[in-house]
Amino acid sequence: MRGSDAVSGALFSYVDLEKRVRPGHPLRVIRAITNEALASLSVAFDALYAPEGRDSIPPERLLRAFLLQAFYSIRSERQLVERIEFDLLFRWFVGLGVDDPVWDATTFTKNRDRLLAGEVAAKFLAAVLAHPKVKRLLSSEHFSVDGTLIEAWASPKNFRPRDGSGPPPGAGRNGEQDFRGQKRRNDTHASTTDPDARLYRKGRGKEAKLSFMGHALMENRNGLIVGALATRASGHAERLAALHLIDPYADRPNTITLGGDKGFDAQDFVAELREINVTPHVAQNISGRRSAIDGRTTRHPGYAISLRIRKRIEEAFGWAKTVAGLRKARHRGLPKIDWQFTFAMAAYNLVRLPKLFGAAA
Repeated sequence: MRGSDAVSGALFSYVDLEKRVRPGHPLRVIRAITNEALASLSVAFDALYAPEGRDSIPPERLLRAFLLQAFYSIRSERQLVERIEFDLLFRWFVGLGVDDPVWDATTFTKNRDRLLAGEVAAKFLAAVLAHPKVKRLLSSEHFSVDGTLIEAWASPKNFRPRDGSGPPPGAGRNGEQDFRGQKRRNDTHASTTDPDARLYRKGRGKEAKLSFMGHALMENRNGLIVGALATRASGHAERLAALHLIDPYADRPNTITLGGDKGFDAQDFVAELREINVTPHVAQNISGRRSAIDGRTTRHPGYAISLRIRKRIEEAFGWAKTVAGLRKARHRGLPKIDWQFTFAMAAYNLVRLPKLFGAAA
């Protein structure tokens, strides 16, 4: 017998949101780790809000919503709010009931500065890594480091001389500019849209773009990100960030190794690593100069293993750019870029946990 296509909406729903999410859904594992990590940050959240006044949107719900934005490649916060409105899976993950109202998109804007001031992204990454089930997956001896360019939300047309000289832009909201024959450098020019962005090219023959640099430290056992930060783009930023990221793990009695690509093969960088008792497992750069890595390092089997495993950090960068929306920054200013990049690295770890837990079982 053919069923009827008539629509008759029910007045009440007696199915709990918890039962609408299948038992094996990956978000169940992610949500459990996220909730425990956020619970450990309760004291830090209390310090960000006034003790009196009207109740605000709980920061835990805002951060769960940010995670969904990264997981499902949602381009804007207005689209995120719309998705939470009608998607029961999103409501369940964020912590809203079926009948609970969704906050306005401007709530993210108003609370972003508060979350920035509290360094919540870095604390959340640390809380996820400190979870007992996650901590046992981490290596405390072998690490890899790398950096990636994040294109700034700024037009090259607005990269103008710092002293205010130069021809005025053409007529219209997006007037034409002719930069042919002009030498534009970061020490003489700055972006009027995002002063923290720097003109940088990825390599010879590549186009120079206004960019930031994201840096990550990965442990080599399971490829989880254990440290992240964003900086202004420069030729020395990667090596300086690497020293900053490995510093909490340095000066230990056990052997600490740090893998990296050819860009880290510099005499001063290798010497600084050895001073803090870190063995540099960086790829040799023998193009036209002498490598800082010699037979003392390359003779060990662990060196070849580090060079092979270090490439896994590029998976995190690829996920952050293609899925989490970091191919081009959505915000302006280094503090916001740093927050967004660090939070994306924490989201990447959470995405990988269901598979890692299954392999460890």
